[in-house]
Amino acid sequence: MSDLPGGGAGAPAAPEHGWERRVDAVLGIAASAILMAMMLLTFYDVVARYLFNRPLRGGFELTELALLVLIFAGLPLVSHADEHVTMDFIDRLLGPRARVLLGRAIHALCAAIFLFGAWLEWLKGDRIWEYRDATDVLRIVYGPFVYFMAVAIGLTGVIHLYKIAARR
Repeated sequence: MSDLPGGGAGAPAAPEHGWERRVDAVLGIAASAILMAMMLLTFYDVVARYLFNRPLRGGFELTELALLVLIFAGLPLVSHADEHVTMDFIDRLLGPRARVLLGRAIHALCAAIFLFGAWLEWLKGDRIWEYRDATDVLRIVYGPFVYFMAVAIGLTGVIHLYKIAARR
């Protein structure tokens, strides 16, 4: 188990504020609904393909896009709950104050990386939107999904900024 504040293995830290619990609940329900929809879509596609020789047109594209939304919507949640994979071989050698400083430095580095990545993803979204790039079968435009990815990555960076100043 990690000694970094709020990080490491074990039970995830419970949100401290009521609004955080509500947001976690809403996002958890949304993630469950997306997973259920993906499961039903896949089930329908398999049954239609093998029993009736009529696969769902664009089913693979819908599954890909739903998976994209699920993964990137979960990224800020994982960062908020400090549920990323951690290694605690360094913090065992440090005192409590040094562990807090190390935790803040790690959050600062993560924030910088995520915010830079969000900016790059937004630029990519601009290029994709300009070309109106779309899926092959259903012609669903990729642009809104790329912008969603950029926003989710940016929100993750903001969460790490918040964790730098948060009381531990």
